[in-house]
Amino acid sequence: MSIIQYKDHDRLLVSVDCIIFGFDGIKLRALLIKRGFEPGLGKWSLMGGFVDKKESVDEAASRILNKLTGLNDIYMEQLSCFGDVQRDPGGRVISVAFFALIKIDDYSSSLIEEHNAKWFPLDAVPSLVFDHRQMLKLAKERLKEKISGHPVGFALLPHKFTLQQLQSLYEAIYEQPLDKRNFTRKIHSLNILHKLKEKEKHSSRRGAFYFVFDKKKYEKLDKEGLKFL
Repeated sequence: MSIIQYKDHDRLLVSVDCIIFGFDGIKLRALLIKRGFEPGLGKWSLMGGFVDKKESVDEAASRILNKLTGLNDIYMEQLSCFGDVQRDPGGRVISVAFFALIKIDDYSSSLIEEHNAKWFPLDAVPSLVFDHRQMLKLAKERLKEKISGHPVGFALLPHKFTLQQLQSLYEAIYEQPLDKRNFTRKIHSLNILHKLKEKEKHSSRRGAFYFVFDKKKYEKLDKEGLKFL
């Protein structure tokens, strides 16, 4: 089919919507914005935007994530395509959804103000526009699947962390408690953590040692897709 024949077909808008996850040390949270335009003025929404003519959907997602977070090196993965005919009352829009993982402390308060954004715990997400709740639900399920075979959870943690913080992250994602002894044994068996001499002393008098992950071993494990937990 030549490009000339395309003029006989309907023109559709393509957008991207980004589900951004963060971890506050206790709960998994999603970053939402309050829409400043119709349709859905004043309602909570995922961060999104339209794909420009000269960019791919991945490039559009990276641009939009950077606009909201100010960050470039973000873990991001394409989630799914949402194309219900009536999904957007503003027009015929097909959306490609992405989920991203960021460290909450890396996100500047000035950008939160600028975009009228807020972190919501996943068990307290407000009503969302269009099919955004469906996107969020699917992203949560995908993250749970992903984290079982790839160590992507470190993208949600600060540079240095305790084993308890790491376990709390997995418990937040899996939504269930994990046996501390088994968790610690499994993590150490992966040999991707480097123990620091420094301790976190706010939680207990004895304190807990901080760890950082070994990036090279981490990347190798991620590529191999071993059973993480």
